[in-house]
Amino acid sequence: MPDDELADVVTDVDVYARVDPEHKLRIVRSLQGQGQVTAMTGDGVNDAPALKQADIGVAMGINGTEVSKEAADMILADDDFATILGAVREGREIFSDIRKFLRYLLASNTGEVLVVFLGVVFAARFGLEHGADGLAVPLLATQILWINLVTDGALALALGVDPAVEDVMSEPPRPVGARIVDRAMLRSIVVIGLSTALVGLVALDLRLEGGLLGGSGDIETARTMAFTTVVLAQVVNAFCSRSDTVSFVVGLFTNRLLWLAAGITVAAQVAVVHVPFLSSAFATAPLSWQEWGVCGLLAIGVLIPAEVSKWLLRRSEARRRSR
Repeated sequence: MPDDELADVVTDVDVYARVDPEHKLRIVRSLQGQGQVTAMTGDGVNDAPALKQADIGVAMGINGTEVSKEAADMILADDDFATILGAVREGREIFSDIRKFLRYLLASNTGEVLVVFLGVVFAARFGLEHGADGLAVPLLATQILWINLVTDGALALALGVDPAVEDVMSEPPRPVGARIVDRAMLRSIVVIGLSTALVGLVALDLRLEGGLLGGSGDIETARTMAFTTVVLAQVVNAFCSRSDTVSFVVGLFTNRLLWLAAGITVAAQVAVVHVPFLSSAFATAPLSWQEWGVCGLLAIGVLIPAEVSKWLLRRSEARRRSR
C-alpha cells in the first residue's frame, strides 16, 4: 500500500494481522505524519525500530528482550497493559492538579493587584485621600505579604494534591501545542480576579468615610475589612479553582487537606486581626462579629460570577459537541 493510501486508512483501522516489523514502523510514521502522538508496545527484537520511532516506546519488563528495552522510553515492569491505563489516568490527574495550582495562584494574585490598583486610581471615590500624606492605599505591603506567604501557600499546596473532580479519562487527548493556561483558564482567572477586587473594595468602602457607600469608620478598620475580605475570598477561590467547568459543589468534601488549609487560613487571619502583637505588626484593627459577617458574605459573593462563568462554559461545550 502506498504511503498516501495508508495515510487515508490508518486512523480508521483498529486491528492489523500478519504485521511485519517494517509495517509497524510505517504505521507509526503515518500516524505521526498526521500530528498524532503515538505509543508503541513491544517485546521482541523486531519491535525495536517502531519502539524507537514512536513518541513513547513501551517495552515489556518480564518477557521483553534487551534490545526492545534499550529502544523503548519506558519499561512495563509487570507486562500488564492495564498498568498503562492507570499511568495515563495518573498523568492526567497530575496535569489537572498543576492547572488548579496555577489557576488559583494567578486568580488570587490578580485580585490583590486589582484591589491596590483600582483603589489608588479611584482613591477619591473610595474616600482614600484622607491619609496623612494625602493618599492611603487599600492594602499595606505587609498585608499583601501575609496573603502571599500564608494564604496562597497553604491553599495552593492543598490544591496540588486535589483528587480529580472531572472524568479525566473521558476527555480527548490534548493537542501537542496546547497551552497550560488556555482560554478557559484565562477566563476563570479574570472573572475571579475581578470579583475578588470588587468585594475587597466594597468592604473598604462600606466602612470608610467619604466613599460611595457612605461609611463612617476610620482607615485602619476599613483597610482591615478589605484585607480580611480578600483573604476569605481567596479561601472561596481555592474551591472554585478545582475546575474551569465543574461546579465547586462536585466532590466538595473529597479533599480533606484543602479543608484543613482553609481552616488554618481563617484561624490565622483571626489571629492577625485580634492578637495584639500581630495586629500591631500588620496594622490591623479589631473587627466586630457583624463586620466579620459582612466580610464573609462578600467573600462568598465570589462564587456567583465564578459559577455563572462555569455554567456558560459547560453550555458552550455541550453545544459544540452536539454539532
